[in-house]
Amino acid sequence: MHFASPPYTSELAEMKVMELLKKVARYSGVITTYVVEFTQIQEAIRDLCPEEYFTIIMRRVMMMISQKIAKMQNCSALITGESVGQVASQTIYALACTDCVADMPVFRPCIGMDKEEIIAVSRKIDTFETSIQPYEDCCTVFTPKHPKTRPQIEDVINAEMKIENLDELIEQAINTMKKVIVK
Repeated sequence: MHFASPPYTSELAEMKVMELLKKVARYSGVITTYVVEFTQIQEAIRDLCPEEYFTIIMRRVMMMISQKIAKMQNCSALITGESVGQVASQTIYALACTDCVADMPVFRPCIGMDKEEIIAVSRKIDTFETSIQPYEDCCTVFTPKHPKTRPQIEDVINAEMKIENLDELIEQAINTMKKVIVK
């Protein structure tokens, strides 16, 4: 999955992701990637939700969308690149708030790795130089000044419910996504 947020993110950001996927495909084989435009959802979160919950709600919606697409493709699990504590949205509390929207397993192969271990792997598989290119991603759009690092699920759900048309926005994002095959 790649979530794009034009005009807040550029075409260069997507090109960076595709270049990274080409490098990973050397190890995994063909990768089917879904590019989902996330702008309207992020703007709704920004306009309707408390700022300290922006990132966690955004990640919950990403998980909802990813799960819907996974089910459409007969997949039984999701895999993410998160590592505990790397950023505010990757605390145990935040991950629990994100995971509770999924009804399929979420695997995180990097979960216990620290930044140096992840960098070592990225150098070994030749993704490091590409990954540090300065192109923005949708996770940096509308970043809160003081994100919740210990969110409570009830508070997150209450904040998320302020987006009354969230289901429609999710369906629109899925209906307009593009599929890219990376070899």
